[in-house]
Amino acid sequence: MDTLRFTAGEPAVRITRVEPGLWQALDDDDGRLAGRGETSTRPDGRVFLSIDAWHRSVFDQLAREMLAALPVTVHTVVDETDRELLDGWHQAGLTVRRREWEYVVPTDPQVTGLAVLPPGVTIVPAGAVEDGPLRELDRVIRAEVEATVGWSEMPAEVLPRPAGDTVVDPSKYAVAVDDGEYAGLIRVVQVQRLPRIGLIAVRANRQHRGIARVLMIHTLGVLHRAGITTASAEVNEANEAATALFESVGARRANSTVELVRYGR
Repeated sequence: MDTLRFTAGEPAVRITRVEPGLWQALDDDDGRLAGRGETSTRPDGRVFLSIDAWHRSVFDQLAREMLAALPVTVHTVVDETDRELLDGWHQAGLTVRRREWEYVVPTDPQVTGLAVLPPGVTIVPAGAVEDGPLRELDRVIRAEVEATVGWSEMPAEVLPRPAGDTVVDPSKYAVAVDDGEYAGLIRVVQVQRLPRIGLIAVRANRQHRGIARVLMIHTLGVLHRAGITTASAEVNEANEAATALFESVGARRANSTVELVRYGR
């Protein structure tokens, strides 16, 4: 969220909802833009808020008007070091739902270590994965996650995609094949200049065999051979297995964000 640091002062503003998902705050004196608030709907259906304002009073007014107009459950994500912004959302009535650690992940095999393929397991590299079996694997894994912790506990998916299509670009996936069946997947996307490990998951009946680690080290090795020294990833702090996996390959925590929520009326 691109919110500037707040400054003192309470300019008189007029809040206008100019589009269904866009609010503007205009200075009463000269009509200049003093702030704006927006909503966006993630592919998983969650509605996220963002406010761009310089003055705290403008932020507060925008937040109040937006929340009054939105009866649905709404979320926002804040860098945990931005105490001023956190306080603003707390004052608006949002509470912390979860925390995500941002990891910097090395790609050098001398740091990540090596992984031995479990018996019967092979890796299909990105670009060679079959579309149909990949989509079936993605569907099964999503259903398994939804039936347990819930897909909303996974890192937020922000890439645009057609309705109902959860595999945006099959070329971004590598998969593990266990006895001829797609059993696990990893997705890497390019975010600005740093590759992001957006998803790594293994079918429930194939877990605890080291498949996730093999997928991770394979993918990091591909990045390393391409001259990329680090990747990034976000991990829910409550996901102990994912935390252990990333830290086992030398990943280090670089930052943390919190997701805040106000539940619908």
